[in-house]
Amino acid sequence: MTADLMLIWPELILTIGGLITLMLGTFLGDRNVGAYQLSAMLTLAGAAAAVVALFGVDTTVFSGMLSVDSFGGFAKLIIYAASFLCVLIAPRFFKDGMRAEYPALILFAALGMGIMASARDLMTLYVGLELNSLASYVLASFMRSDERSSEAGLKYFVLGALASGILLYGISLLYGFTGTTDFAGIAKAVGGELNIGLIFGIVFVVAGLAFKISAVPFHMWTPDVYEGAPTPVTTFFATAPKVAAMALMTRVVIGAMGPAIDAWQQIIIFLALASIILGAVGAIGQKNIKRLLAYSSINNVGYMLIGLAAGTQQGVEAILTYLLVYVVTTIGSFLIVMQLRDDQGDQVESIPALAGYSQRRPGLAAALAVFLFSLAGIPPLFGFWPKLLVFQAAVDANLVPLAVAGIVASVIGAYYYIAIIKTMYFDEKSDTEFPKGTGTVAEDAMITASALWLSVIGYLFIGVLGALSASAAAVLF
Repeated sequence: MTADLMLIWPELILTIGGLITLMLGTFLGDRNVGAYQLSAMLTLAGAAAAVVALFGVDTTVFSGMLSVDSFGGFAKLIIYAASFLCVLIAPRFFKDGMRAEYPALILFAALGMGIMASARDLMTLYVGLELNSLASYVLASFMRSDERSSEAGLKYFVLGALASGILLYGISLLYGFTGTTDFAGIAKAVGGELNIGLIFGIVFVVAGLAFKISAVPFHMWTPDVYEGAPTPVTTFFATAPKVAAMALMTRVVIGAMGPAIDAWQQIIIFLALASIILGAVGAIGQKNIKRLLAYSSINNVGYMLIGLAAGTQQGVEAILTYLLVYVVTTIGSFLIVMQLRDDQGDQVESIPALAGYSQRRPGLAAALAVFLFSLAGIPPLFGFWPKLLVFQAAVDANLVPLAVAGIVASVIGAYYYIAIIKTMYFDEKSDTEFPKGTGTVAEDAMITASALWLSVIGYLFIGVLGALSASAAAVLF
């Protein structure tokens, strides 16, 4: 037990830090925003440092329930970094509404996501997923005086409970027909002849996990929750939980169901194509930028699923690279959304209101254009690279029609990104004023750094990123 505890320091640090943050909120009150914000940020930084210290370790703990390996470590670093930034940017948005529960909930959600990324058993999978989900339901409805936030929390909770039931049913079927909840045991069982019970179990488990990554047709909650939740929370939902759910789905599909590739590959291909096409088409008519970014996240999940459909180490490497680039791009985009405030200080989310934005805030308009072009995968921006990797993985796995369909659909997706850029640069000025000074120094620095990295500068890091993703992906094969 002691040896196992020494290998789960990231989870222990998050647990202790979350409890300390809650206690600080109790004794110091909601006026001391800086104290519990600092507590949460130090906790996440400490957890990330613990992950780095454990890099290179490849083992399991607690009788094989959790893994300590490079794949989980890679995902955790992205999760903790995204969570850190979402705590950092929150106080200015919430103003008087910031409370100690926010950073504490982020910490407990990050704890659940870390367990998801390291799960090697259906039981730990579910515990991590629900710990993240329960915190997320509260975060979505965090602004209690805002009807949209309350509605977002309720929709997320109801649909999340449905997805949880679907997942549990699939878990029960897999356990019933394999006699084990261990991923290695399930892989051994599905390596033989599949019966109808195992096939249904695989379908239900994949469907339950598809909800968490917002894959079509389990995406229905995403636009409403992204629009209604507070913008820092939406930033969090679009990044860290997406990484955790995608890492979990990859580990389950490759680690537990790998031998049954003929059973799940067709499902993943359908999810990928449906997400790419609906994410692109659904975004075209959107007038709210947060809803548009929600459809963008659905669209990008589809591209990641192309890498998963390949079922190869090359495909998993492409997924990990895609996740990192996607998170940087998404955080940068939402940081700019947070700075879209009129002269009354109110949040502006309407896309038509951005007409002429390049004349008022040329720096932010240029950065947003970089982020949008990168999301569209337009070269030479760095967002092109992960798309190329997933298509290459599909081609090498003899899934050429899937790669071709993804490339064609990416043209449709580029339309709504370019439409926003056209609105900012070529439409006549709107009546909405965007005064300067709406962002902090830290936010401006993060936007600048993200935009620079997503330019051609990002290609300088291909070697390092490729080595890290290859090391992480190799764990699953």
